[in-house]
Amino acid sequence: MTFSPLRAGLVGYGFAGQTFHAPVLSAVPGLVLGAVASSQPHKVHADWPGVDVVPDAAALLRRADIDLVVIAVPNAQHHPLAREALAAGKHVVVDKPFTLDAAQARELAALALRHDRLLSVYQNRRFDADFLTLRDVLAGGELGRPVYLESHFDRFRPQVRDRWREQAVPGAGLWVDLGAHLVDQAIQLFGRPDTLQLDTAVLRDGALVDDYFHAVLRYEVGPHAPLRVVLHSTTLAAHAAPRYILHGTRGSYVKHGVDPQEDALRAGGRPGGEGWGVDGLDGELTLHADDGSAQQRALPTRPGNYASYYAAVRDAILGKAPNPVPPEQAVELMELLDLGRQSAAEGRALAAR
Repeated sequence: MTFSPLRAGLVGYGFAGQTFHAPVLSAVPGLVLGAVASSQPHKVHADWPGVDVVPDAAALLRRADIDLVVIAVPNAQHHPLAREALAAGKHVVVDKPFTLDAAQARELAALALRHDRLLSVYQNRRFDADFLTLRDVLAGGELGRPVYLESHFDRFRPQVRDRWREQAVPGAGLWVDLGAHLVDQAIQLFGRPDTLQLDTAVLRDGALVDDYFHAVLRYEVGPHAPLRVVLHSTTLAAHAAPRYILHGTRGSYVKHGVDPQEDALRAGGRPGGEGWGVDGLDGELTLHADDGSAQQRALPTRPGNYASYYAAVRDAILGKAPNPVPPEQAVELMELLDLGRQSAAEGRALAAR
């Protein structure tokens, strides 16, 4: 038996829609880009000449030939558009962060259940090359029990740009932008922490929203305790720290550099070609034996593949696999992002369970 491809409708053709969604979902067999809701049809047609362009989300939701709606618009619009798409009977993927707060996230999760539709969040950095390798290192057990993980996402962008992400509007700022990735990765590795403490700052001249954060997640009980996870990001790091520093009771793993897929997509690349997602920077593994001797070796980084997310979405819609980022995980992440904001405002660690 053969199946017709699932047709996706993309709402928004700004940076996220053009760079992270259209080319990635189009690289997945059995999933095609059927239409785009955008006020810039010339921009869409320059990249996708045969794709229909409609003027707004309402026109896209009326189309009976669209199975999946992908929402890639400013964060404040995620909740109302996802609500409308679910009510229209569409499966829905929302770019991260899922919503503005956990209350909105819980409402959408309930709606998806009521309408029996797939609702998922685009946590593409679960499919970063370095993160996949880090998971392998932890699963392999060579480092013993993990006791400390430092996860950095540092950039050097001293000039404040004229874009909504850097304006004083709901859903802007570095904590909800990159924190949504780093917290999600921490949960994937170790589960929900016992406490969370966040410090944010506005460091650049002329900046209007937080462009720095430093979060400490404490694990005091459970299989990974005691464990500390530090999540850090800044826009003023001319010399970036390692992407990951992992210490265990028997050794350490250190990885520099960042996953290459974003830069490749920015340059117009599309997933699926030879060498896609290959990170040429090896990590460094240091292991200590019982006699005190140490061994160091390079650890190749396995390839990443953002298209794996949309392949899993396709399979979940067809009933062949679980949702790669189900609503309950999206709700939990929003709860921790909310808790982080509260922690930063109060200047103290807060219970996360």
